[in-house]
Order: sequence, then C-alpha cells, then structure tokens
Amino acid sequence: MRSRSVRSHRRYRFLAMLAATSAVCTLGATATTAARPEPPAQVAPLGSDFLWGVAASGFQSEGDAPDSNWSRYAASGKTPEPYDNSIDFHTRYRSDIALAAQLGVKVYRIGIEWARVQPSPGGWDETGLRFYDDVIDAITAAGMRPMLTLDHWVYPGWEVDRGGWANPGIVEDWLANARVVVDRYAARNPLWVTFNEPLFYIVNELRKGGLSPAMAPTMQDRIAQAHNGIYDYIHGVQPGAMITSNVAFLPAGDDQIDKPFLDKLAGKLDYIGIDYYYGLSPESLLTGGLPDFERLWRQPLQPEGIYYALQNYARRYPTLPLYIVENGMPTENGLPRADGYTRADNLRDTIYWLQRAKADGMNVIGYNYWSLTDNYEWGSYAPRFGLYTVDALTDPTLTRKPTDAVAAYTAITGAGGVAPDYRPTRAPAWCSLVDAAASCTDPVAVPR
Repeated sequence: MRSRSVRSHRRYRFLAMLAATSAVCTLGATATTAARPEPPAQVAPLGSDFLWGVAASGFQSEGDAPDSNWSRYAASGKTPEPYDNSIDFHTRYRSDIALAAQLGVKVYRIGIEWARVQPSPGGWDETGLRFYDDVIDAITAAGMRPMLTLDHWVYPGWEVDRGGWANPGIVEDWLANARVVVDRYAARNPLWVTFNEPLFYIVNELRKGGLSPAMAPTMQDRIAQAHNGIYDYIHGVQPGAMITSNVAFLPAGDDQIDKPFLDKLAGKLDYIGIDYYYGLSPESLLTGGLPDFERLWRQPLQPEGIYYALQNYARRYPTLPLYIVENGMPTENGLPRADGYTRADNLRDTIYWLQRAKADGMNVIGYNYWSLTDNYEWGSYAPRFGLYTVDALTDPTLTRKPTDAVAAYTAITGAGGVAPDYRPTRAPAWCSLVDAAASCTDPVAVPR
C-alpha cells in the first residue's frame, strides 16, 4: 500500500497543476487585453536613492547567546546541530561591518536581541545595550543606515518561564523592552522592522514546542497588538519613521496566509517589507517534488518570482513603497547546488527582475541580501546563504571567505543594477505558482 506521504505528495502536485490550468482557462479571455508590453531591450539602473543593503539577525550570528527560547531549544537537543558560538558577530562586528561597507551598500540590518538587553524582568543590562550602541555607531560611521529588527523569533528565558506567547502579559512585557530600544536608537534614524516573518515565528514556536496549536491564533493576535502599539510609539519619538513587519512571500498561498495578519495591523505600515526566496511551478513539483523546508538548498529558485511577488503587493497596497528585506540563495555546506546555479548568477538574475519591476511602475525602494555571512539557520549550519561563507563547525578561526557573489554585488551597487543589456541565465518558469494567473496568461519574458 502506498504511504500517506506519497499520496499527499501526488495530491499536492495535482492541485498545483489544477491551479495553473484553471488560471489559464478562466483568465485566458482577458490575457490579450491585459498583455504586458514587449520586454525592454535594456533595463535602467535603480537610481541613486535606491537602498542596497545586507541583512542579519542577532541570535543567528552573534554567539555568546544569553538565556532565551532559542538557546534552550538548542541546548535541549531540539535542533539538528548545537549552537556553540555561531559565527561570533558579538566580537567580530567591526570587521563584518567593514566587509559590508566594501560592498557599497547603504543599509545594514541587525536585530536588537531582547534577551541580551533585558536579562531579567524589569532590568535592562547596560553592557548589552552598549554593545548595540557600538554596533550602530560602527554602521553609521561606515556610511550605512541601520535597519533595526525588534523581534527576530527570540525572547528571554524569563519570558519562557512565564509561558512565552501564551502568557497574557507578554504584549506589555514586549512593549516595555521595545520602548527602551526605541528611545535609545530613534535618534539614529533607523529603518524599523517590528517582527520578522510573524507567521513563520508562530510555525517555529509550534515546531519546537514553545506554543501549543490551540494558542497559535492568540500568538498572531498578540504580535499584531505589539506591532500596533510600538508603531504609534516610534512615530511619537521619531517623526517620519519607516516601519514594517516583514512577511515571507509564499508561492501559491500568499493571499490566504499573510493577508489576514496584515489586515490586523490596521494600516500601521509605512512600507511593505518582503522576504522572497523560492518559487514554485508545476514543472518544479513534477521534477523536484514538494517544497523541502528542512533542506533549503533543494528549494527551486525562480528569480523572476520576485517580480510577481512585488506585483502582488503593489496591487494590494498601492500607496506603500516596497522593500525586499531578505533575498538570497542557500547551498548545502557551501557545496555547488545540484541545479548548477551559482550565487553570483542568481543574484544578478534577481536584480534584473527587480529592475524590470521598477521599470513597470512598482515602487521598489530597497533590497537587502540575506545574508552578509553564513550563520545558524535556526538549528543547523548546513544551509549557507552568506556572501561570505563561514564554516562554523570545522574552522575555529571562523574566517570569512568571499563567494563569487561579493564581486557581483559590489558591481551591482556601484552601477545601480545589472548592465543595461543583461540577460538572465535562467528563463522564467512556465506558470509560476508565485502568481499562477499572471504567469500563465500574461507571463514575464526576456527579450530575444
């Protein structure tokens, strides 16, 4: 008898094919009237005000981890690999920031770890806060603007003991810390991210046992309450602030998954922060199977999907600017990918589609590469995303080694994009489920 997983696998493939076919059939009649113009022979640069950046998080890169939900998950064996000291950004931040500055980027995203700055209820640690003082000073001295994330899936151990996001008092606990952080750093004119990928935050808490399934809707509501509360507070301290809660774009389900959460934010967003990594198409389902979120390097990469993702949000939120807060390419322990895609080619192809989106009227204001260096990808060092690779498990020196994407990104930031006559190394996927309707009836194309 076939296993349930095999049956589910085939059912998912069938549904994906059905969705794409349905889009062709139901929307085909309008395809001719809504057809895109011919793809341009040349793409324009993104302009001098475009915000090129790099991104990182606190727990994933800092090391010297204080007591938190995630340090406990790692210590208890709930993760595939131990945390150890990650890639030691805590003591190497100056040299890492210098590497970012050499790329020519304008934005450096970091997290301000709640567990590091508030190790006990009602008590803030000046040593922890001075660490972030020094990091932000180094970022600004290098000519970059900080992008500060208030919550990147990590909360203090004492909050774990209170029940985590099941604790009715967590919203006020969270806001008390966030106000301290905002008061301290608002004068630096940072860009703000309140919560990183809130729905995946909930998923990870469920997976690691930090939350019961019955409490998932409550956690979502409490995250929305915390965002809305700190949004108003930031604007009171930093007039003109730019604030978001970045969302992970999910192919073939984005409207159903992230829209209900964003609706809870009551319009309290100054830009839409988007994390785009993977595509999905009937072909990729048939050849590669279901998305594999444990082995990220097996996920299909469809750079043109970033165009469709931006188009989706531009239509849904026409008055808000769009910022790609995270985008990158994973490899397995730095080995070549099975699909042959290099980090540099994937980056250039992605930026080409970013330029196409801007040319087609989408208000894209920035792009962060995830990440400057390899780090601890929530339980494992195997997925490598870094522009600079770091072998945390076998190299005690934690040497930052440049990948081919370092030169590629430096050239991109210097020119404002890829060359005008650039052509992507990979053709757009047929009927990409990133946007089944548009990609089946009115797909993007590359000039011949």
